[in-house]
Amino acid sequence: MTENKQFLINDQQTGRLDAVLAQLDQEYSRSQVASLIQKKHVLVNGKDVKSSYKVQAGDKISINPPQPVASELVPQDIALDIVYEDDDLLVVNKSRGMVVHPAPGHPDGTLVNALLHHAPLSSINGEFRPGIVHRIDRDTSGLLMVAKNDHAHQVLSEQLKAHKNTRLYYALVQGEFDEDEGQIDAPIGRHPVDRKKQAVLAQGREALTHFKVKECYPGYTLLELRLETGRTHQIRVHLAYIGHPVVGDPLYGKGSLATNLGQKGQLLHAKTLSLTQPSTGQELTFTSDLPPYFTDVLAKLEPIIRIKDNLDKEY
Repeated sequence: MTENKQFLINDQQTGRLDAVLAQLDQEYSRSQVASLIQKKHVLVNGKDVKSSYKVQAGDKISINPPQPVASELVPQDIALDIVYEDDDLLVVNKSRGMVVHPAPGHPDGTLVNALLHHAPLSSINGEFRPGIVHRIDRDTSGLLMVAKNDHAHQVLSEQLKAHKNTRLYYALVQGEFDEDEGQIDAPIGRHPVDRKKQAVLAQGREALTHFKVKECYPGYTLLELRLETGRTHQIRVHLAYIGHPVVGDPLYGKGSLATNLGQKGQLLHAKTLSLTQPSTGQELTFTSDLPPYFTDVLAKLEPIIRIKDNLDKEY
């Protein structure tokens, strides 16, 4: 976030400076805008103003963010659960709580730091995300593929874009389902108010999640979910949207539900991953067991026996 930007305000964009800028430039949250204003990195008509300044039509606003302090991505000797490895790629079983790559607030101790200590990685995604073909959230556990060279990265990325990979997740969600399977087809974009969140928005990007009921419990359901697209927080946003948030999700659900079940984090696990080996063309499929904290919760719940209708019944 280091690019200087300028805006010329029209009569449809008036209001408080911090609110107007947060709407004009979706790179920044309103709190980030307020911080930039306070530190005099925002000028209106060439002058310092406060966040409460009332923007008028014709105002010229400039954002001149500070340049980041140079840093170095350091390899760190952190234990990895490697499910598969060859000359082109790795498949890693990521633990819940591990950040995938460095970001504000998480400069090190990430999966990337650990991977750099283990093997060379592709450079396509830049200095701070080497090898990362796709992400899973910090509080989601499970399988992640990592590219060790640029050729493999490009091929794996093309597979994702063409929806040729199978990515199955298991989630314990709030509430019970009447149907045995279905899909959630709802576009996702950045939340208009809370910039840390995503939301279902008419102007968002296409997002499609398939779900299948694996087990029913009083007040909860274990789902298998298949991603057809890969939007940020897609599963969590979609499940909250239909009224069945992931148990323990601190952002889109009720984290207290997990505490009631003896857990302090969300119950979402990337269980199955399939891909085509970039050099040999071999089809590979990997499966990861649910982690103990997940199975411990399931063991506390009493399954509900579902009586299905006779599918051969004639009408």
